[in-house]
Amino acid sequence: MLDNLSILMDVEKPGRYTGGEWGQTVKDPARVKVSFALAFPDIYEVGMSYLGYKILYHILNDIDYVQAERVYTPWPDMQKKMQEKGIALCSLETGRKLSEFDFVGVTLQYELSYANILQMLKLGGVPVWAKDRGDNDAFVIGGGPCVYNPEPVADFFDLFIIGEGEEIVKELVQEYDRWRSLGKQGGRKGFLAAASVLDGIYVPSFYHAAYDEKGCFEALEIADASAPAIIKKRIVKNLEEVDYPVSPIVPFVEIVHDRIMLELFRGCTRGCRFCHAGMIYRPVRERNAQTLKKLARQLVGNTGYN
Repeated sequence: MLDNLSILMDVEKPGRYTGGEWGQTVKDPARVKVSFALAFPDIYEVGMSYLGYKILYHILNDIDYVQAERVYTPWPDMQKKMQEKGIALCSLETGRKLSEFDFVGVTLQYELSYANILQMLKLGGVPVWAKDRGDNDAFVIGGGPCVYNPEPVADFFDLFIIGEGEEIVKELVQEYDRWRSLGKQGGRKGFLAAASVLDGIYVPSFYHAAYDEKGCFEALEIADASAPAIIKKRIVKNLEEVDYPVSPIVPFVEIVHDRIMLELFRGCTRGCRFCHAGMIYRPVRERNAQTLKKLARQLVGNTGYN
């Protein structure tokens, strides 16, 4: 959602930027205590096809006091117009600037999107380097498959979620709400220290990455006493027990995967060494057939997809 709608006449596919789609969530601001931007570092058509954010959008907005909103990387024509007119990158739901969110969650799906991450932070008014952020700046979170090798972008993130996010993201916002209710005790570092004890959370500033004389990574050394020695990835043990979105947002423009998405299972029994997904999404967990039929019927009724 943009305040300056006139620029939509000058860009390709204005429907990428309008918001207001069927199924989006907009809450009464008086009820919202924690705001969470789900920022996908690619264009609308790609980001709207990503199942992970559909799940997190549903889970976060199911919490009464949390408002999750969507932000995507503008196409170069829109970026140029935004820079010319001084328009900040904002969410589709309410037009909230990226810098005004409590959390900016970014998924690291593929390395070629890393430059887009930095551009989104810059366009949204969020300090690019984690060390430059103050107590009132958003916490930038990284997740997704590439966080298993986070060091190339570690200096730009406040924390990473290692593994699956359905459970840990709820724990994280609960911890944030508690920290803020205590008057932001300990400042920014105070929240990061509290978050670091949660399984699956990696806070880069609490560690020191050691490199050899050739610049190759050697080890991760603890630099803060509150940091755990071992960071364990989060795993959802039973897919039957986690929420799955049955009323996803229906886009205005055609997206890459413009259809219902059903997650049958996670993980793979084959273990091919060349397959990144086959390794990081272990162990294998399946949904039963009756659950999938029920979800499919609900999705058809709520979206209009065939």
